[in-house]
Parts: sequence; structure tokens; C-alpha cells
Amino acid sequence: MTDPAIDGDALHFDADTLRERALTTLTTARARTTLLTSCVEDPDLTAQHSPLMSPLVWDLAHIGNQEEQWLLRAVAGREAMRPEIDGLYDAFEHPRAERPSLPLLPPGEARNYAAEVRGRVLDVLQSTAFHGTRLTEAGFAFGMIAQHEQQHDETMLITHQLRKGPQALTAPDPDPVPLFTGPSEVLVPGGPFTMGTSTEPWALDNERPAHRREVAPFHIDTTPVTNAAYQAFIEDGGYDEERWWTPQGWAHIRQHSIHAPLFWHRDGKQWLRRRFGVTEVVPPDEPVLHVCWYEADAYARWAGRRLPTEAEWEKAARHDPAGDRSMRYPWGDADPAPVHANLGQRHLRPAPTGSYPEGESPLGVRQLIGDVWEWTASDFLPYPGFQAFPYKEYSEVFFGPEYKVLRGGSFAVDAVACRGTFRNWDYPIRRQIFSGFRTARSAGDV
Repeated sequence: MTDPAIDGDALHFDADTLRERALTTLTTARARTTLLTSCVEDPDLTAQHSPLMSPLVWDLAHIGNQEEQWLLRAVAGREAMRPEIDGLYDAFEHPRAERPSLPLLPPGEARNYAAEVRGRVLDVLQSTAFHGTRLTEAGFAFGMIAQHEQQHDETMLITHQLRKGPQALTAPDPDPVPLFTGPSEVLVPGGPFTMGTSTEPWALDNERPAHRREVAPFHIDTTPVTNAAYQAFIEDGGYDEERWWTPQGWAHIRQHSIHAPLFWHRDGKQWLRRRFGVTEVVPPDEPVLHVCWYEADAYARWAGRRLPTEAEWEKAARHDPAGDRSMRYPWGDADPAPVHANLGQRHLRPAPTGSYPEGESPLGVRQLIGDVWEWTASDFLPYPGFQAFPYKEYSEVFFGPEYKVLRGGSFAVDAVACRGTFRNWDYPIRRQIFSGFRTARSAGDV
């Protein structure tokens, strides 16, 4: 697709470009959904591989149901195709642990339903004017649904990681890179910057509105924390020293006997991990993966540092000091390309730290987008002037201290659902997600 023209902080897409963008992102998402639900037999689709996750067949029909509700009913004003299933696929009506007991559509019927919805949606896409309502302005509803499907694709990939059994997915590894020997941290100057967005056409409600934020000078890790660095924390007794943990974190790891990242186990003197059905030696130069917020916070304390706040993370990722402006991505305003970041399930693992020099920020911070979601110190809260749209259940019901913010995306995130303003959130105990972190320190701290 054509890159958007940049006019100050505003993004301008013509109707043809928007329609092409919507078609491409919807098609890309559906191809990925098909891969994730066709690489295993039907019993694996209907099984619940973890009480934390839905059966894959639930995600498949839920994707179709959300697409029908928003694009066929809300945008096109059409009659409901399967109104009797709306409740089954309402994420707020049934907790994940209960979903296997529901009368879900069997795999074949779920596939046919999602395909029939998509066929009708493509007709609607060609006839919809991208103006007139907030849902149709700049094709927002189509972008929202593409992002929704990709978010569930990432959820399904997590389910594949939790699934027991032989390898079902394959992908090439990231290109090897020389061991990173650049500076370990970067100074981010203090002062105001513009956080969030009011102009990104498909930005979701919690990314809005753009507002000025003052940030004191700080240092941030040039790359995410590596497996080798995290192993040093383990070997130094990090999981056995209460002083590094918050009271809640210490209680959690004690209660659940946690001594290493999820999917790791020790074999003699080396650490192994299970990754999508394959057991392998933990690669020392990859970003650490599958750690919860409590583990990230404890490591940072052990290292004499801290987690960056959400505002600090975004300033490091978006601020261009030369132009005193906030960019869409660390590398600028152009859409992500393979040279910029590890996104879109192109690989099934993070790239070695120091990869993607073309994706670094003007200050020299690398891998802020892709590879691993990065825990921040911040609670998930609304921005000043926040307005829920198009429904409160996307963001508003989650605001509060129960959730911590993650930024940057992972190798499992598609570019349509990942940008410098994108906000993710989860409970601080979550480890099945593709989460890592980097650390920071205030300027002047030793």
C-alpha cells in the first residue's frame, strides 16, 4: 500500500488507499487465522489446552461473530445472520474456563460461518463511503475488526505454545546477527513530548487523545533484557531473595513455586525451554520471554534499576528531538517493513538483541517494536480527555491498578495492531503471553 502523506502530525489517506489497506489487512488476518486453525486436527480445535485460554474453535467463531456484528450489522445495517450465537461468543458473558462446556459451533460449521461473514463483508467494503459516521470515518470499523482478528490470532498462537504434543507450526528463524556490542543504555532527555494520538485513523480509544506529557531525563536499556542476563539473576538467587520482590510478587512466586520463566527447566548445568512443541537450549542472546510483571520488576531491582513508566517508554520510542515531534514508530512514519521489526508471526521466536538497526529510534534504542511485549511500571489508566469508542468493554472496564501496561508488541503481533501509541495490558501474574522487558534508571542515579 501507499505510505500516508505526513502533514505535521496529521495523517491523510485517500479513499482508494483506505479501501486497499482495509482489504489487505483483513485478508492477511484471515490467512493467519486459517493457518492457526488448520495445522491441527479437530480434536485439538475443540480441546481446552489451558484454563487460561479458550478452545481454538471458540476464537474462530468469535472472530466471525464480531465481524458480523460490527461490519454487517452496525456499518451495513443488515439483519443478523446467527443471532442465537451472540451470547456464546460474548467474551464478557462466559469466562474462558467455562467455554468448552458451551454448545459451540463445531469446527466445520465455525469455518463456514466465518467464511460466509467474510464474503458479505468484502461486498460491504466496496460500497461503504469512508465518511459520515465515526465508525466509517477513514474505514475505522474495518481497521478495528482487522486488529481484533489479529489480536485473537496472537491469542491462538499462545494457545499453540501451551498445547502439549508434537510441533504443529513452523517458520524460519530470524537472521543471525553479530553479538551486540553497542552501549547498554541510552539517555533520553527530559522535557515535554506528545503522547498518544488524535490523528492515527485506526488508533483505538485508549491511545487517544494526543496530549503533552512532561518526562524527567532518564536512561533506558538499548535492547530488551536477554536470556543470559536473566539467567544471571536466577543463578544469583534472585527467586530466593525476598528483598527484590514486591509483597504481592513474593507471595505469588512462593505460592506457585516459580523459579524461572514459564516453559524453562534445568537440565544439569544448562537451561532448556519448550517452544511450540520443540525442546531447545535457551538461546543466551534472545530477549527473555514469558516472564510476568513481578519477575520483570524483581530483576530490575536486582540490577539496581527499575521498569520504565509507560510515558518514558513512549518517549523513547516516538520522540524525535531534532524535530521536537512524535513519530508513528521509532524509525519514523513509514509503515513497518521486515527490516524494521520482528512482527506478524514471520518467525516463532524473538530475534537476537541488537537486530534491526534500521528500526532503532533517533536516540539509538533498538527493538522497541516487535520481538517481545515489554512490561512497564504503569497501571492501565485513561488519558486525559479519554472517550470510550465504540464500546466501553474494549478499554474502559479494564482501567485501574489491577492491570499493568505492556508496550511495543511481540513477534506474534501483526503490524496493523502495533504502533508507537498502541497499549496492551494484563494482570501482573500473566506469563503465558509473549512478554519480556527492558529496564531504566533516572538520570543521576548511579
